[in-house]
Amino acid sequence: MNEHHKFCGSDVWREMVREKIIPWALHDAVLGDDVLEVGPGYGATTEVFRERVGHLTAVEIDPELAGRLVERFAGTNVTIVEGDATAMPLEDGRFTGAVCFTMLHHVPGAEQQDRLFAEVARVLRPGAVLVATDSVYNPQTEAAHEGDTYEPVDPTTLPARLAAAGFADVEVELGESGWAARATARRVAAPTG
Repeated sequence: MNEHHKFCGSDVWREMVREKIIPWALHDAVLGDDVLEVGPGYGATTEVFRERVGHLTAVEIDPELAGRLVERFAGTNVTIVEGDATAMPLEDGRFTGAVCFTMLHHVPGAEQQDRLFAEVARVLRPGAVLVATDSVYNPQTEAAHEGDTYEPVDPTTLPARLAAAGFADVEVELGESGWAARATARRVAAPTG
């Protein structure tokens, strides 16, 4: 287990997510009742979002993490789907909102990241909001990801990339060590690639 995985499962991270990252990224965004979470990992964000929405569907690619999340959220308003967010087994236009927090750097390459954005646009209702956040590149974070994918998204490219994926009204905000983006699904996007 690398340092990144240890940190993402820690109480310090859970508190940071709850008290700082989510409030900063959300601002006044309204997610609605049926929300998609992409890449919940250890579930720190899932725990917070499930308290705010009627139903949360979390798509996690890692089988071990997905299994842990299924056990952890059994009997709650959370459904865990083990799967790849670049090809989600979910219906078009279903969700009232989507969140993608601190995980995009684990998606290898801009092409796959863009497929993920297009898939999220596909499963959102027109006008539904996507809120995403991640860190910006730094050598210490890269070192903590030893043996893991680490491909941070350049926030200056997000407006064009999200627009190409089917989003409008894109806002990108830079913070101390990362970025937050908010955008609305303008149409049901066709899968790319």
